Amino acid sequence: MSNYHLSLVIPVYNEEENLENLNQKIKEVLTNSGYQYEIIFVNDGSIDKSFEILKKIAAFGPDIKIINFRKNFGQTAALAAGINHAQGEIIVPLDADLESNPADIPKLLAKIKEGYDIVSGWRKNRWQNKFFSRRLTSMTANWLISAVTKVKLHDYGCTLKAYRCEIIKEVGLYGEMHRFIPALASWQGARVTEIEVNYQPRRFGKSNYGLGRTFKVILDLMTIKFLSGYSTKPIHFFGAAGFISIFIGFLAGGLAVYYKLTQQKDFISTPLPVLTALFFIVGVLFILIGFLAEMIMRVYHETQRRPIYSIKEKINFPAQGGSASGG
Repeated sequence: MSNYHLSLVIPVYNEEENLENLNQKIKEVLTNSGYQYEIIFVNDGSIDKSFEILKKIAAFGPDIKIINFRKNFGQTAALAAGINHAQGEIIVPLDADLESNPADIPKLLAKIKEGYDIVSGWRKNRWQNKFFSRRLTSMTANWLISAVTKVKLHDYGCTLKAYRCEIIKEVGLYGEMHRFIPALASWQGARVTEIEVNYQPRRFGKSNYGLGRTFKVILDLMTIKFLSGYSTKPIHFFGAAGFISIFIGFLAGGLAVYYKLTQQKDFISTPLPVLTALFFIVGVLFILIGFLAEMIMRVYHETQRRPIYSIKEKINFPAQGGSASGG
């Protein structure tokens, strides 16, 4: 049985002005809630005074734990580190920028008690005054993700969620995959729901989200779509593409022969012979790539996954817990 009922996992990157206020708000919500809890701050290579402030906060008690990365690995890696070290039966990720209100945590936990495995926050009133510049883009992105993953949520980008430990720890996190956890877990049979949570614009610091992250999310969404259908049988995807390419090559070759036999065009007067060779070669390469992908996937599933982060030090963790590191 876990020593904790609830684990909060908070990625931190240059949030020196928000940390003490955030910790105070969390304490106000959870101190008299009846829950046993731990707060895991993951300092993701901050270059301001965030880590110094976190060390001061951790001095107040062993329920506050700090993981300090050697450099900035990104939000997904920070969440993965916190989740891997969490001891609670329920794990709740939370942003450090105070845009999400810790007071909403009990509402998430109440939904978990109803039998759900994942409860996702929905910042319904976000970007009310920025419809065309931010809200429309956000709505479109969430619609697209819901359409691709078949898991209908209004706000995939909201970090504030509640997960049952046994569900979240079975999900591998890479790239920007943390936002797709509900979909990944749902494919494994998890029950997912969504509730409205409060949102307020950050008062200090600046957002770490930019246009570059949008492209990363799109690429990760394509990966999710591929993995959902072909993660254990990539030869079916590449093989199908290969056979289609070879079929097009045969069509081009047949048309070239037809033109030749009917004396309409010689082989040298039409690009069809070149296209025949091109599509045939591409088709064979696709099939060979499929075989390689099959071999890689088998190695992947048969070997132990390595962490996607490297920890410099940990505070208030039991000595027997060891240090997780990876390259």
